[in-house]
Amino acid sequence: MLNDKDRIFTNLYGIEDWMLKGAQARGDWDNTKAILAQGRDTIIQQVKDSGLRGRGGAGFSTGMKWSFMPKESDGRPAYLVVNADEGEPGTCKDREMMRNDPHKLIEGCLIGGFAIGAVAAYIYIRGEFVLEADRLEHAIEEAYKAGLLGKNACGSGYDFDVYVHRGAGAYICGEETALIESLEGKKGQPRLKPPFPAACGVWGCPTTVNNVESIAVVPTILRRGAAWFAALGRPNNTGTKVFCISGHVNNPCNVEEEMGIPLKELIDKHCGGVRGGWDNLLAIIPGGSSVPLLPKSICDDVLMDFDSLRAVQSGLGTAAVIVMDKSTDIIKAITRLSTFYMHESCGQCTPCREGTGWLARMMQRMVEGNATLAEIDQLEDMTRRIEGHTICALGDAAAWPIQGLIRHFRPEMEARIKAYRRIAA
Repeated sequence: MLNDKDRIFTNLYGIEDWMLKGAQARGDWDNTKAILAQGRDTIIQQVKDSGLRGRGGAGFSTGMKWSFMPKESDGRPAYLVVNADEGEPGTCKDREMMRNDPHKLIEGCLIGGFAIGAVAAYIYIRGEFVLEADRLEHAIEEAYKAGLLGKNACGSGYDFDVYVHRGAGAYICGEETALIESLEGKKGQPRLKPPFPAACGVWGCPTTVNNVESIAVVPTILRRGAAWFAALGRPNNTGTKVFCISGHVNNPCNVEEEMGIPLKELIDKHCGGVRGGWDNLLAIIPGGSSVPLLPKSICDDVLMDFDSLRAVQSGLGTAAVIVMDKSTDIIKAITRLSTFYMHESCGQCTPCREGTGWLARMMQRMVEGNATLAEIDQLEDMTRRIEGHTICALGDAAAWPIQGLIRHFRPEMEARIKAYRRIAA
């Protein structure tokens, strides 16, 4: 269990002052000039050494991503874009950070922007996050007035601006290239890669897109040292992580914990356990709606980190833990997710545009049992024809929950079909 002294988000629950004075009292903006004085290469190397992996879902090395940016400018400005869209069902961590600790993100923008040679950061925030956007804008204004942003930011000789851009509520804009398109004022549709954003991003300029949490933890890592962060968690899965636990638990919550904490310990210690006791558990989606669910037998022992969850054919994703007890109609629950992905497909790729509709309709028949046993294999085959055949990962996100359902709950699907056919006969 994470010690309080190792927590990064010390105002996650909004108990203390979220404005500049409160943030400075908690250690934010403490001699930021000295951090910038270390130079771009040193900062990037420390972030690499810390083992920080992207907290938005993909889990790619943050320091490595930063290192892809051009070392010397070819005349084009470079930009840092912060993905604060947070549209993944079950995920509600970034909004807490922006509402209760906005200066952590803003200072992270300055340091991250400096490390990649950016002239400005754009925080692309989900339009529904009205209070969070207001607080961010207020905190940015405070930082400008205090000389922490703008010309000669923190007295470092580096000029840097931060802007808040409110999105229009599309899930697809959580994908980095669709986000860039939306930021440019176009329809939010993913771009083909290459070119990658580091070569040609927003307005055709070198761009790095990072999740809120990935950026917000950077100042603390640089103050306390890469070795401190790397010592938390497990090898290749280091540091702390904010988990969002919802569903059938006694106390749903957001909590910062060490990477690699056992799933059962996370739920028992912070959420008061599963409703009706651990034996009443049916399944858990461990990383937001787009990752495959896990049945209780795997949840008993699995660790909450990227590699452990990949080993059991699921994923950490955004670390949004959705708990379902035995009262859940598991087929109906996954059908609801299928309907969501059908609705949120941007329609650009045929496998996703057509396939998500097929999946949702087939799943609706599975809920009723109005299908044949052979259709379960057809449904699985359909997911394989979508997965990996689209520009972005929305096709995968639509396929994986259904694959997880068939992998672990096929007998329940078969029983429902047989029961329907007996009634119909």
